[in-house]
Amino acid sequence: MRDHAKSFLRGLVGGAHRKNSWNLAESAGYSRPDSLQRLLAQASWDSDKVRDELKVYIAEKLGEPNGVVIVDETGFLKKGVKSAGVNRQYSGTAGRVENSQIGVFLAYSSTRGSALIDRELYLPQVWIDDKDRRKEAKIPESKEFLTKPQLAIC
Repeated sequence: MRDHAKSFLRGLVGGAHRKNSWNLAESAGYSRPDSLQRLLAQASWDSDKVRDELKVYIAEKLGEPNGVVIVDETGFLKKGVKSAGVNRQYSGTAGRVENSQIGVFLAYSSTRGSALIDRELYLPQVWIDDKDRRKEAKIPESKEFLTKPQLAIC
């Protein structure tokens, strides 16, 4: 399973234009995407726990008194309306208002290097207000609207 995870991550940061399981499997030398699809669908892991462990690792390896935290939002263009948070909104990726999801990302940087330390999906107010849409996308009822700067602080 660890080798499949490494292959998947290498594919994500690689140069492939499309990042789907078929393309990632092909770039890793697999003849079929089954092993990567199984990793994504059935592997049991806690993304928040991984993030917390990564923060400790980054602090130990990259931490410096003059290190900085960088906040950036990134748009993911979407054609449909079912993906959580998708809405017609400004996307820096497109440079205009488009149907997209927006992610807010935090990175740490020092003279020792840089690394991503956290992420959060921005949910527009229309998503927060639409109970049926939230339920279908498995967004908890407890999730409240937060602006992008508020997401960066949390």
